[in-house]
Amino acid sequence: MGFDQGFGFDMFSLISVIFPFFFILVFGLILFTIFKGIKLWSHNNKQPVLDVSAKLVAKRTEVSRNSHNHNNHVHHHSSTTYYTTFEVDSGDRMEFVVTGSEYGQLAEGDFGKLKFQGTRYLGFERWQ
Repeated sequence: MGFDQGFGFDMFSLISVIFPFFFILVFGLILFTIFKGIKLWSHNNKQPVLDVSAKLVAKRTEVSRNSHNHNNHVHHHSSTTYYTTFEVDSGDRMEFVVTGSEYGQLAEGDFGKLKFQGTRYLGFERWQ
């Protein structure tokens, strides 16, 4: 008794029906991510560039690790994203992604002039 006798289908016809749905789903997620990035970029470009007094209240990092197998060799890759949180005079807090170099030069408790446009970090000039 084969698998397809009791159920009225075989595994290959099931896969040939399901595969296009997965392909469309993955392709749709990629398109969604691209359009979301373009929308955020456009939104930031429409915002004014602001210079405000701010205090650096927190720093954090996020490390992502990936590995893949290529020619029977496992390759590992990690990347770090650097975040800073600033508090402005009104008490509002804003978190920005910064470069590793910028992250290393900033210290929690620093006061200065924060420059940003929407969600885009443009710089921080520390007061002496």
